[in-house]
Amino acid sequence: MSPRRRSIRPAFIGIAVAAVLAPLLPAVPAAAAPAVQARPTFTITQIASGLSIPWDIAQTPDGTLIFDQRAGGLSVRRTNGSVATLNADMSDLYANGETGLMGLVLDPGFAGNRRFYTCQGHQAGTDKEIQVIAWTVNAGYTTATRVADPLLGDIPANASIGRHGGCRLRFDNTGALMIGTGDNALGSAPQDLTSLAGKVLRIDPMTGGPAGGNPGIGSANPNTRLLWTFGHRNIQGLALHPNGQMASVEHGPSRDDEVNLVLRGRNYGWDPDGAGGGYDESVPMTDLVQFPKAQPAAWSSGSSTEATSGATFLIGPQWQAWNGTLVVAELKNQSLLRLTFNRQGQLIGEELIPEFTGTYGRLRTAQLGTDGSLYLTTANGGGSDVILKVTPTG
Repeated sequence: MSPRRRSIRPAFIGIAVAAVLAPLLPAVPAAAAPAVQARPTFTITQIASGLSIPWDIAQTPDGTLIFDQRAGGLSVRRTNGSVATLNADMSDLYANGETGLMGLVLDPGFAGNRRFYTCQGHQAGTDKEIQVIAWTVNAGYTTATRVADPLLGDIPANASIGRHGGCRLRFDNTGALMIGTGDNALGSAPQDLTSLAGKVLRIDPMTGGPAGGNPGIGSANPNTRLLWTFGHRNIQGLALHPNGQMASVEHGPSRDDEVNLVLRGRNYGWDPDGAGGGYDESVPMTDLVQFPKAQPAAWSSGSSTEATSGATFLIGPQWQAWNGTLVVAELKNQSLLRLTFNRQGQLIGEELIPEFTGTYGRLRTAQLGTDGSLYLTTANGGGSDVILKVTPTG
């Protein structure tokens, strides 16, 4: 079956941004023509079922999968195929609407320290916020224990309906923990450098403090020291390419879902702070009139939304022509989007992979495993969700 292609929207990427993105595809020697690679063939296997909004997933070095579900609960899928609950204290979880148990990522040193991180809603009485918590898991994958509770708190949460909670976690190539947050539907938050909402944060995973090299590290305000980028609406995905470039995926209002390059200190142009402190969602997702130096999107959905969510780069020769490209899970569009950029950082290819379009319903997360396979989670709710393993076969 051939992929269904859509018209390629131009990527308005400046020269400086193109230079950053240029390594995304392998360099080709000037004297040699690029080898023609085939579209990979693959199998799709359902490896877990009966779930409800599995939000994020990570594969450990021994092949075990750790995953979470938005309304609460950590689980494991063992290498023998069995799925079991991971005992963990979720008594303070705030799960409402789009907020709950969300991003999950393993520490780069997991093989030695058994440490992983979650980003989740927190409730104490009537107070609600979003926290990043560090955990360790025992050798038998039966119990997770909080070891930094929280590692980072005070990320604003929408206390009424849980709107725009973010929250994706990924490590950059320096070992810093990146946190993509939502604006909690507060108009002033994305452009407020003292707020942790509507940002990409960059922290030390052991202390929760600012990572070295943050643009505001010398600020008098402790929140500003944690910021890497600002002006975001609701970050749903972070993906790291081996060259060190981080990409983010963001929900737009009624148009312009975005894939962005996460570049130090940049403003991504979302400012819905309406008259009287409202939340004006009619403004542009990236407002280049109000903020002429705002960072343009590397990809945008255009006049409608697709509800782009978790993303990962496909890396390895097993992916053949898809090696180095970005795949993005789509909720509303019920598909898997694949984006290709050239060496100058321009978007040159865009396709919905037909094997997934409308087949499994809403897709929440795409994550490359340590085994080189692609893992996908669905987000249909009501205990009907599954985890899919996509294994390239040639």
